Amino acid sequence: MQMRWTLGAACALSLGIAGVAHGQSQSQSQAGVVVELFTSQGCSACPPADAFLAALAADPRVIPLALHVDYWDYIGWEDQFADARFTQRQKSYARAIGSRTIYTPQMIVGGTDRVEGHAPEKVAALILKHMQAAERVGLWLERDGDVLRIHAEADPPLDEAVRVQLVRYRPEETVAIEHGENEGRTVTYRNIVTSWEVVGDWGGQAPLSIEAKAAGSEPLAVILQNEGPGAILAAASLR
Repeated sequence: MQMRWTLGAACALSLGIAGVAHGQSQSQSQAGVVVELFTSQGCSACPPADAFLAALAADPRVIPLALHVDYWDYIGWEDQFADARFTQRQKSYARAIGSRTIYTPQMIVGGTDRVEGHAPEKVAALILKHMQAAERVGLWLERDGDVLRIHAEADPPLDEAVRVQLVRYRPEETVAIEHGENEGRTVTYRNIVTSWEVVGDWGGQAPLSIEAKAAGSEPLAVILQNEGPGAILAAASLR
């Protein structure tokens, strides 16, 4: 009961604020605040964070992404969604602030704000902060068959180049965990990242207009982010 109340309070804060939404573009892509969850099926502390991410997935103003890491696999249950590249991304975030420690669960909001453990109210407040920030970059996506067209403009122009990243993710999958710290649990995971690739760099002076291959029907997001990894200047999804 306590976990459900906490989740409800966080959702009310982050999802129920009227008038603080990003608009929908002409191509039906949806801008949003990126929330990255580093998680694992082998981590006993992760299911509440997984549930919170699932709740965030219901709000189109948020782009919640579950990145399953592989460093819990040794304790008796191999996470079938885990990818060593996601572990490296989490380590890169740690190095960017001079830390040598990584955690699960960990949420990173907007590429800059880090929350270790399950702290939904804190995450919700950070989401709201990013929603209220002035938009400097407009980002629009169009899908034409297997081709994704990415358009962006910056006003004022950017001071440094940003990475253009294409993320593919699976909307939902339920897993019965048979071993490890979560043995006996059945968990429904949402927005499970399946690939994360850099498709280009953008200087941010002239408008951006590029194409990328995006075969299949999986949802996708495009993220414009400072190197580091650092601040996410814009993100949009097509679901």
